[in-house]
Amino acid sequence: MLKDKDSAAIVGTKDLARARAFYGQTLGLEEAASSGEGVAVFQTGRTVLCVYPSEFAGTNQANAVVWGVGDEIEAIVADLTGKGVTFERYDMDGVSFADGIHRAGDFRMVWFKDPDGNILHLNSGD
Repeated sequence: MLKDKDSAAIVGTKDLARARAFYGQTLGLEEAASSGEGVAVFQTGRTVLCVYPSEFAGTNQANAVVWGVGDEIEAIVADLTGKGVTFERYDMDGVSFADGIHRAGDFRMVWFKDPDGNILHLNSGD
């Protein structure tokens, strides 16, 4: 039924202007022409990320959005660090942590939060 249909990530925000700045300037996403007053739609690869006003923004304590960035993860982390993004640290068995990056063998992972507290995740998968 849905296997051939596209999907999109969607996150809530308490301040759409602040979210537009974070996703557009800090993360470097381009806002789609279809964005309007009440929602911001960002192009991200072949998909979109929708950001909409919600009083419940940031209340999810699990990943809200994930990007597989491959071998670019270190460069992306360095760039985001330079823009003031701080990375979460989670203790997990068999996983080391250095310079904001969790490592499990060759697999690398990072987590950070948007201004509303939504958890965003990058990993070295494609």
